[in-house]
Amino acid sequence: MQTHILGYPRIGSNRELKKACEQYWSGKTSLQELLETGRNICQQNWKTQQEAGIDLIPCNDFSYYDQVLDMTLTVGAIPKRYNEVMLKTSNSELDLYFAMARGYQKDDLDITAMEMTKWFDTNYHYIVPEFYKDQEFKLFSNKIVNEFAGAKQAGINAKPVIIGLVSYLLLGKEKEEGFDKLDLAPKLLPVYIEILQELQTQGVEWIQFDEPFLALDLSEKAKETYQFIYNEIRKKFPKLKFIVTTYFEGLKDNLSLANILPLDALHIDLVRCEEQLDDVLNTLPKNRILSLGVVDGRNIWKNDFEKSLQLIKKVTDKLGSEKTFIASSCSLLHSPCDLDLEISLDTDIKQWLSFAKQKLTEVSLLKELSENTSNENILNAFEENKKAIANRKSSALIHHNDVKLRVDSINETDSRRNNSFLIRKETQEKVLNLPLFPTTTIGSFPQTKEVRSWRSQFKKGILSSEDYKYLLKEETQKTIQWQEKIGLDVLVHGEYERNDMVEYFGEQLAGVTFTKKGWVQSYGSRCVKPPIIYGDVYRPHPMTVYWSQYAQSLTDKWVKGMLTGPVTILQWSFVRDDQPRSITCQQIALAIRDEVRDLENAGIRIIQIDEPAIREGLPLRKSGWNDYLKWAVEAFKISSCGVDDATQIHTHMCYSEFNDIIQSIAEMDADVITIECSRSQMELLNAFADFKYPNEIGPGVYDIHSPRVPSKEEMVELLQKAQKVIPASRLWVNPDCGLKTRHWDETEKALIAMVSASKEASLSYNANTLETVN
Repeated sequence: MQTHILGYPRIGSNRELKKACEQYWSGKTSLQELLETGRNICQQNWKTQQEAGIDLIPCNDFSYYDQVLDMTLTVGAIPKRYNEVMLKTSNSELDLYFAMARGYQKDDLDITAMEMTKWFDTNYHYIVPEFYKDQEFKLFSNKIVNEFAGAKQAGINAKPVIIGLVSYLLLGKEKEEGFDKLDLAPKLLPVYIEILQELQTQGVEWIQFDEPFLALDLSEKAKETYQFIYNEIRKKFPKLKFIVTTYFEGLKDNLSLANILPLDALHIDLVRCEEQLDDVLNTLPKNRILSLGVVDGRNIWKNDFEKSLQLIKKVTDKLGSEKTFIASSCSLLHSPCDLDLEISLDTDIKQWLSFAKQKLTEVSLLKELSENTSNENILNAFEENKKAIANRKSSALIHHNDVKLRVDSINETDSRRNNSFLIRKETQEKVLNLPLFPTTTIGSFPQTKEVRSWRSQFKKGILSSEDYKYLLKEETQKTIQWQEKIGLDVLVHGEYERNDMVEYFGEQLAGVTFTKKGWVQSYGSRCVKPPIIYGDVYRPHPMTVYWSQYAQSLTDKWVKGMLTGPVTILQWSFVRDDQPRSITCQQIALAIRDEVRDLENAGIRIIQIDEPAIREGLPLRKSGWNDYLKWAVEAFKISSCGVDDATQIHTHMCYSEFNDIIQSIAEMDADVITIECSRSQMELLNAFADFKYPNEIGPGVYDIHSPRVPSKEEMVELLQKAQKVIPASRLWVNPDCGLKTRHWDETEKALIAMVSASKEASLSYNANTLETVN
């Protein structure tokens, strides 16, 4: 019996990679220093897994930004617009790589970043490969081989992790019409073969191909491509051992496809789809190893050893232990690094948890326990596990009867506005009196070093509550005045009191706790600390009213109240697994509903309830969509529908494809929706146009995830594209997302250009309208 994991967090226990990347990007450290940080993290990760007793230790699971972008660079799928960057960066592979991820704006070049979107149903974002009909591939980067060699030098014959060829193509996007990206498979295959040949020369034993699309709905063409690719690879490498991993869902109707692929081992996710096990066992080809994903790579709850051992026994009874691998359900990329660093967590709650480092131990202990060990330490660990699981089930911390009764009392009127959008729009136009193409931002403004240091000092007790509040008030006042100065129409208070759009609310909701070091990568150097929802959720007191009311008192313009929606709080938290997610979401929705009402009573007439994660929560199989969308949309409406017609409800969504859920977005019935559109050059807006989306829309006119500052002309062009598909009377002008991660110099230039673009679009529209009338 062998143990392995599918991947390990690469940010470092103290976010060493984040800090190193950002220092390099700002020119404060050298390339060699950044590379050294990367090597140190890899070495530490391998050592940690080795000490925990993991047999097959992964390599190439490390990345300086994103594993999909790594593969894009490796196979030379570099968009032509970056050709000049290669010359300007002295052929530095990593500088080219970062330019693709973040854009490039220096040396007289101004090049946009590649598109970014969500990794399946997680809050991790990947850089989307761009494919063209005449695409050529070549081995451009030796990262995969180099990392294997580095592990070997450290005494580990590691298991390289490679995104499977078919999944890599399916993750990408056709950038021109007239072809299917799967048609590129025969052209890409030689590069994969070249990589495998080099790994074979280096002495590799096992290779992990990640093929998450095998757990999704597949076209017949995709199924045929899978067979072609793996048959060709096996012909070339009859002696290499291949494990294909699936995760986040079950194989289901793709089981027969997986069974005919020439593999040595197949990995299945038994956390997300335990029910697939019997079918897999009954049809598994002879001599194939089955890898059991029994330790949850997506959540932080301690593994229930008794339950996992029952699953393992079922498999070993049928296949034998030599044909059984024990593993994490997916990469531990989605888990915080080390629970041992949490010294202030409630001890009762802490005993229920397991982070990435602890999950390694769980995998190893399950192997020992399944082999009927007599080791006293192992058996004691088993007893401790039983006690922790039992303690959680019976804990009084979890249940709150008033919350349960309120959820049970929800009725249809709780999720319905008083009147239709058209009636509300008339009322809002009279009350709000906004111009054509009204300008606003998505919420947050740059969190400078000073702001972050104030928060740190306040939390450490160095800065008093009064002094902290005074500093935040000053910063808020400056931001309001600056927005007025440049001519924004709807202002925001800047959110300086907030650390993260979900963590901030998690800290104030009952039934939720949070960590000090529980960082998880969201994209690039962006890390978040997801709250831990351990019990029934309710709002003990108002969360945002003070700051919204203060900001509104500083100006005659409207200031938006800024909230995070119930689905996003759910999706971006580690959620309790002892009740349906829909129930937890309803509890959060009621808490947000209370906050919305208090904001309205405080005179806030525009309230934004962000739901960037609503599409992310979709089940990966379409058969589960209707049920999810029903409760997700209802949760948003519960949170937003307790207000008068004159109160304008906004929502924000980003990095999503909207075509297939546009009906549900319309059913949310927000007065205004703002969406990410700039990286896709307004392509995402087509879904709203084709559907004839009835409410108002703010398509983002510049990408805040890149440091480059777009010109006014660029934004005017995007607004012109938007007007071709959405009536001007329903268009807002805003950035793609919040500005917290940007610097002030970038923000000021970009927003000044955005306001100017809005004015030009308005003048042009009025002129054209007058000409048409004449």
